[in-house]
Parts: sequence; C-alpha cells; structure tokens
Amino acid sequence: MSSTATPLVSTANPAEHLDALFGELSELTGQRNAIDGRIVDIVAEIDGDHLWGATGCRSISALVAWKTGIAPRNADTVVAIAQRVDEFPRCVAGLREGRLSLDQVGVIAERAADGSDDHYADLAAVATVTQLRTAVKLEPRPDPGPKPEPPPAFVKTDIPGEDHVTWKIRLPRLDAAKFEAAHQSHLDALISDWKRDRENNPRAGDQAPPMPTTIDAFMSLIEAGWDTDVARRPHGQRTTVVVHVDVDTPAAALHLGPLLSDDERRELLCDATCEVWFQRHGQPIGAGRTTRTVSRRLRRVLEHRDRGCVVPGCGATRGLHAHHLVHWEDGGPTEPSNLVLLCPFHHRLHHSGGITLTGPAEHLVVADADGRELTGASLARPPTTPPPDVPPCPGPLGERAQWWWYTPFEPPPTSDN
Repeated sequence: MSSTATPLVSTANPAEHLDALFGELSELTGQRNAIDGRIVDIVAEIDGDHLWGATGCRSISALVAWKTGIAPRNADTVVAIAQRVDEFPRCVAGLREGRLSLDQVGVIAERAADGSDDHYADLAAVATVTQLRTAVKLEPRPDPGPKPEPPPAFVKTDIPGEDHVTWKIRLPRLDAAKFEAAHQSHLDALISDWKRDRENNPRAGDQAPPMPTTIDAFMSLIEAGWDTDVARRPHGQRTTVVVHVDVDTPAAALHLGPLLSDDERRELLCDATCEVWFQRHGQPIGAGRTTRTVSRRLRRVLEHRDRGCVVPGCGATRGLHAHHLVHWEDGGPTEPSNLVLLCPFHHRLHHSGGITLTGPAEHLVVADADGRELTGASLARPPTTPPPDVPPCPGPLGERAQWWWYTPFEPPPTSDN
C-alpha cells in the first residue's frame, strides 16, 4: 500500500494525475478484495465447524455483521460466498487473489446454479456487478408450477407528516369470512345503539354523533378483544405457570405436564405469574401464593431503558422476555436494577448455560460459555500486518453489454438412471 497520500493539487497534467490516482485505486482495490477473500475463508471455517453457536448470536450472518461492523446485507453476501466455497472454487480464488470483488462473487454465490463456476469465473473478469446480475437472471429456471396462495399479510403504511396511518390486510377466504362476520356484527350493534339514542333523544341536533362507520366497527372489534385479554391478564403478564412442587424432593412439574429441570423452571418463572401447589407423594397438600413478577408498568420502564435484547449484536425488539439477573427463587427482587430484556432465543440460551449475565442492570456484563465478555463493538482495529501482496485490480471493462451475443449458463441434463 502506498505510504504517501496523493496531493490534492498536482503539477502534472490532468491525464497523468488521473492515471496516478487510478493506479493507487487499483492497488487498494486488489488488496481490499484479497482481504475480503480471507474474511470469507474465516467465516467458512466458523460456519463449517459450527463455532458461531457458542457466541450467542442468532445466525452466522448476525455474527459477521456484529464482529466486522458491516451492514446485515453485506454480511449475508459474505456468508453466501462462505457457504458455497466448494461449489465456486475459481470465483473464490479470484476473490482471494484480488481480481474479483466481494459483490461480484456474491451475486454468483447467491443466485447462480450449481456447476457454473467456470462460466461465471470467465464472465466476472470483464463484467460489472449489474451485468452479472443480468446474466444470472438469464439462466433457464425450472417451471415453478402453479403459483401458491399468497400468505396472510398485514402491512402498515405510515407516511411522516400525514395525520393518518394505512393498514392493509390479506386473509385466506375462511379467515376473511370470520373477520367479515365479526366486523358486521359489531357494525350492526353500533348502528342499533346509535338509532336507539336518537329515538330516546329526538331533540338531538348537530351535536349528535354521526352514524357509525366501518372504521368504528373495526375499532370496536379491536377494543373488545383487548378488553377480553386485559380481563384475563389483569396485570399484563405474559402467561400463568402452574407448578406442582414436591415438599420432600427438589422437583417441580407443570400442571398436567412433564417434570421441569431447574433451568426450565427458572426460565418459565422469569416473566410470568406463578401459581404454586405443594404436594407430598403426588397428593396436593396446599396452595402457595400467586406471585406477579413483571407488571405492565414495570415492563414499560424496561423497554424504555433497554430498547431491545441486551445481548450485544442481537438487536431484537419484539417478543422480549423480562429476565431476573438474580432469580426470584434466590431472593432476587422484581426491580429495574435486577431485570433486563432478552429475546426468546437468548433467554433460552442463558438458562441452558450458553451465555451468562451478571448484574446489576446498570452495569450489565454479558459473557459467552467460556467467560469471554461480549461487547457491541466490532473487531476492527489498526492492522499489524502488511497488506496482501496481490497485483492491482483494474476492475471490470465498463463496456456496455450486448446481450444478443451472450449465451446463458445451462445446467447439464440430469440422468434418469
């Protein structure tokens, strides 16, 4: 790598100055491509040996994005190449040698058919990323057959500055019939109440409410379901766990369910209402108190403070569990300093020994199974080794593609034997 920066103002003519800049750019591009090739090899080794599971990350892509500080989409590209290294040896070799870029090889690894390594290795030497995408799209694809029914969808459109939000829902016909019947029932009830109010107050004028609309019926349906849920869970807890505890032996089981391990019991009781029944020799002898752990008000405090799963590199914000750092069975209080939010994956991982969390919450330390602290920062640091010794990479030709002469890759015919 050049150790001197190119001056902003050059005494040479513009053409020579531009050639000098392009020369340095080619050198740096080749080195960057070779570095990306080494990163791909490292990720392939981590993935092949299943080492990423010990880090507490949800996926190998999440680990790459976390540790390298790159965008999740770029991490997906690295992983796609790493998982097809054996299928595209020439393309990956071009990346290691600095001749091909990560994006060029990524397009091939993500979409190209098996057995097309030689075809795309030759094409990538002269084609841009956009041209490679077009070439991959031109591959003959098998007949997809009948188009499946689209899955249910619930889309929200919220345009900044607008005073309304648009929701669009798509349901299968059976579910749509249920929804329509429930919606119509609420609309009929609202209209009946509206008519009754007008009959009882014939002098109602301009201040009388207008006739209920379909939107009013929809909100009535939502509120009815919400009220039912609140009545069933008055404190807003996630669930109620009924546990049978034997007073003579340290064993617990779910109501009408299997025995629980210590880790399973602690996980279930982190964020739940626990109804305890004491028994001896299988016979109930008394009921313990119902313990409310995390109220709706306290959960809002945790959501405002943690903003998501507290495990570095996770980023989950939905379906979070409130976890006791010191379990309530061990005397841990149900207070913000002893509570953190975890996604279901990391909550299970913690109770199975995959990660450890040490409090208080204001000074939380998250460590892996070997005791190494996990941080949210990437592994990027100043280099201590010289850059890869590879030739400069001039990049694709940049010529306009004439697709009429291009022959797409066609997989060899499969044998019927």
